[in-house]
Amino acid sequence: MDGCDEDIRLMLAFQAGDESAFDRLFERWSGRLLHFVERMVREPAVAEELVQETFLRVHRARDRYEPKARFSTWLYTIAGNAARNELRRPFRREHHDSADATPDPASESAPLQLVSSDPSPDRVAHARRVGDEVDGALAGLPPRQREALWLCAVEGLSYAEIAEVLDTSEKSVKALVHRARVGLVAALDEEHVPEKPEVSR
Repeated sequence: MDGCDEDIRLMLAFQAGDESAFDRLFERWSGRLLHFVERMVREPAVAEELVQETFLRVHRARDRYEPKARFSTWLYTIAGNAARNELRRPFRREHHDSADATPDPASESAPLQLVSSDPSPDRVAHARRVGDEVDGALAGLPPRQREALWLCAVEGLSYAEIAEVLDTSEKSVKALVHRARVGLVAALDEEHVPEKPEVSR
């Protein structure tokens, strides 16, 4: 049984009264959802709350659940709606990162670290710098573009599935993903453009 069928099997088992099946779904999906939601709201603590809210909604919706689509599509729809509601709040909490804070590589919310098992300090520093640049470039994208790109490039959802999550058309999703990729490349290119030297007059 593949992963998609396993998720549906677990959800149906939970629907039938098996609480351990819900715990298994949480174990399978909470980390991935946290990455996704955090990239949308940019606040780790808020992202954790929204993941909890997402699974609370899943718990409450078990009697109404029907396996008409992939479980992941349904789950990301719930999480995406929760994150967008948070972004629409009139007074959102400001996100403050300490300038001296270093992400914990073992943390689910830490940026992707492209380092070997025994890296040199220079390679660690470079990987962190690249991770920060990508993270910053993603943060600069409009939320809807960022969401579409993440679901496509990281989660591997099809355009049709993303359209269902975002409640839009496949054509709009393709445009969002294209603009997001162009914007991401442009932002990363700007990071590496040397400053023009001042010309003395």
